[in-house]
Amino acid sequence: MSGAAETGHPVDDAVRGDRNILFLQGPLSPLYKRTGRILKSRGFGVYRINFCAGDWLHWHGVGCTSYKGAVCDWSGFIDRFLDNHGITDLILHGDQRVYHRVAIECARKRGLYVAVTELGALRPGWMTLEKNGLSTASHFPNDPTAIREIAERVGHIDLSPRFPSSFWLQTAPDVVYNLANVFLKPIFPRYERHTIYPPVVEYLRGAARLMRQGTRDAHANAVMAQLQEKGTRYFVLPIQLEGDFQLRRHSPYRSFKDVLELVFGSLASSAGKDTELVLKSHPLDVGIEDWERVAKSLAKEHGVSDRVHYLDGGGLAKPFEEAAGVVTLNSTAGLEALQAGVPVKTLVPAHFDIAGLTHQGCLASFWSEPEVPDEKLLDAYVRALAGTTQVRGSIHNRDGVNAAATNIAERIATRTLNAHGAFVDPPPRLERARKLGVPL
Repeated sequence: MSGAAETGHPVDDAVRGDRNILFLQGPLSPLYKRTGRILKSRGFGVYRINFCAGDWLHWHGVGCTSYKGAVCDWSGFIDRFLDNHGITDLILHGDQRVYHRVAIECARKRGLYVAVTELGALRPGWMTLEKNGLSTASHFPNDPTAIREIAERVGHIDLSPRFPSSFWLQTAPDVVYNLANVFLKPIFPRYERHTIYPPVVEYLRGAARLMRQGTRDAHANAVMAQLQEKGTRYFVLPIQLEGDFQLRRHSPYRSFKDVLELVFGSLASSAGKDTELVLKSHPLDVGIEDWERVAKSLAKEHGVSDRVHYLDGGGLAKPFEEAAGVVTLNSTAGLEALQAGVPVKTLVPAHFDIAGLTHQGCLASFWSEPEVPDEKLLDAYVRALAGTTQVRGSIHNRDGVNAAATNIAERIATRTLNAHGAFVDPPPRLERARKLGVPL
């Protein structure tokens, strides 16, 4: 499990049977095409449905079908496709895109095997691969005892960094994909993208922000240096993207502005006057929301203007160094904070929101008595995660794409997603999330 390729599980005829695997939208990468090619070479039937020109550019030819109908007609189409092609396995990237939600529902009614990919929780150099769903819909256990037992079964995992990200492979495929969808829109006129902003607008604003990167980083570093030199007691709140499904589908909030309202209100009413808050912009934020302006306005309303600081640059490592704690909705930045030994409070049931890891009390109590993560439990969680729902590889590294395709194909072929007892039903975070108003 620690190598670049996870081999050693031969696929016999009983496992392969007459399995036909259907791929829907994947990441902006040749990953799915290469994974499909490996599975086809091993005797599996492989199919793909494209929804837009960008999808078609990534993978077309034998076994591929283009869906050009309306979203309202998609349910009937996928129902017929699953039956007519004898589909046994469904593979898709992200479980909350409108086409994917419908397809998963249709697949699960038939008892089909559903595999969902996403960028790795243990970035860089990993991809997530889970059965049925992600985040609050994940079947990975949240019981500390179960997690420790899984870690024991998994054994040693090599967590050393691999497959460093390439800026070119992060940006170029995204630009090509989305511009193809813009200029070739007449070919797929009824396609509904899952992003909330027009891609051309995002690219123009992103390019402008990139030109100011050095200035923004320098200002952020200066703010942090001043806070740390003064010995200020501060907490960190990483801002999440408005278009992120972690916000749109895995939380009860309509906008991250609602999160700021909640946290600022709590800071004002429950935190000591010596406690301050550092807001950190998302590295992929192109500035459409102007969070600095929004934060200043809200901080003034709550009377905490002199206690709120906004960082529009730099990384999280420096703010985490001396932070008293991190407040997060459900960002993977929370896991990074735990790994840095920083107490974390999540506002919804994040994947890593586990007793012994995160603060289990209310937000008001977090300001004064943040619970420190249990190092041994954190080690067990990371090993259990790496050995069951993560695979080595990356879509932002040339060698990483090949490794990811090989490892994902192996897990799918052998149906070893969420192995070692890392699958519990129903999803253990879902009921609590629904009680908070999460729309799942």
